Amino acid sequence: MKTVGLLGGMSWESTAEYYRIMNEMVLEELGGLHSSRVIIYSFDFEELAENMRVEDWEAITQILTAGAKKLEVAGSDMILICTNTMHKVADEISGAISIPLLSIVDVTAGEIKKKGLKRVGLLGSKFTMQDAFYRDRLADKGVKALIPSPDDRILIHNIIFDELCRGIFKESSKNEILRVISYLIDEGAEGIILGCTELPLIVKKGDVNTELFDTTYLHAREAVRLSLK
Repeated sequence: MKTVGLLGGMSWESTAEYYRIMNEMVLEELGGLHSSRVIIYSFDFEELAENMRVEDWEAITQILTAGAKKLEVAGSDMILICTNTMHKVADEISGAISIPLLSIVDVTAGEIKKKGLKRVGLLGSKFTMQDAFYRDRLADKGVKALIPSPDDRILIHNIIFDELCRGIFKESSKNEILRVISYLIDEGAEGIILGCTELPLIVKKGDVNTELFDTTYLHAREAVRLSLK
């Protein structure tokens, strides 16, 4: 079994989900007392959030790259960035290490194409929704991403950072997210990407009548598949 390195803590709420999902999948696959070989480098998220507020992506790249290098030295065979937003600097991190970095965007795009969909709604942080890095990478895979209105982007971003990253789950916020999802479906989305690893903590498959792409689950599942090859 290969060792998976997780760049986590962004937030720890969703990193804990990665750890749970991966261990459950390995147990289901191998039985017995098997569990996933995982090394977690967990950041103090506030340090990164401060740089996000002023959009200092160079500083963020340096911090994340340092963590990735530590995971590589510790014996990881591959690295996952346990957040969608930080894939904005994934190419820079990947270029600084000699082991594979498994892209959450590529994994998600692969699942969308497997379902035969071409237009999907994208929810996440304001950076994930607005900046080109995520939507362009999806477009390269033949997937068009629809995003919410400017006001709803701010709403979703604030719910993520002010509530979900702190372990706060409000029914009123869930209803707002579901409203935005309905808007995207009306605009032609054939499915919805939960493009923040905290969003699956509050929105579940049974909550909407459309295909949901849980990026946390898909990313973790692919890591397990590769680790057991």
